[in-house]
Order: sequence, then structure tokens, then C-alpha cells
Amino acid sequence: MERDAMIVAGFGFRSRADVGSLRSALELHGVAPDSLATASAKAKAAPFIDLAQALGLPVVAVPADELVIQPVQTHSVASHDHYGTASVAEAAALAAAGPGARLLAARLISPDRLATCAIAIGDAT
Repeated sequence: MERDAMIVAGFGFRSRADVGSLRSALELHGVAPDSLATASAKAKAAPFIDLAQALGLPVVAVPADELVIQPVQTHSVASHDHYGTASVAEAAALAAAGPGARLLAARLISPDRLATCAIAIGDAT
């Protein structure tokens, strides 16, 4: 049976975050995503790549101009100052899930406060 929707986990994270930070942020949601997304500027960070490889999931690097147009629900001053969006995690998830995507869950912060993760759903293509 073909799936008609895809789940994207979007991430924002500080430079000090490790793969455990990212994994714990994802685990707070209790979902199994089809792909991982973050800002293009963060997409080659070792912890992010390590998590994607450990989960066997593709990575979506979202350009800055796509991040800033997404309708996010939460607000981080640091995210807004550095990336032009109030939530990199939410914006990345929405952008990667495609046109018409919606948030299933707003960003949650890892216990060590170094990573955030949000979940979006979009049409499978």
C-alpha cells in the first residue's frame, strides 16, 4: 500500500549539540519520520548527518529564503536573529514537507536545551 503522506522532522540546534541532543529532541515526539530537515547552513553538521545515518533517513537542506516564508507557531529570538524565522525546526519541517504541509507538533526542546525538533506532515510525492 502506498502512503499518501510523509512525516518530516525539522531540527534547529546549537553548535554544541551532539547526536544525543538531536535524538532526544526527536524522541520527545514519539513519531517515526520519513526524512530529517534543517537549515542549509546546518545540514552538513556532523551530529545531524550522524543522526540521519543512524536512522537511515534522507536529509533535506532548506535554503534560508524558504525558511523565512513558513508560518511557524513558536518564537525563538536567537533563531529569528540568526535565520530570519522564529523557529528553524518548524520552518524546516514545513518547507521540507512541501506545499500545503502542516505542523503535527510544534518544536520541542531537548533536555540539554541544545536542540529543537518539530514535526510536519505533507503529501507524499
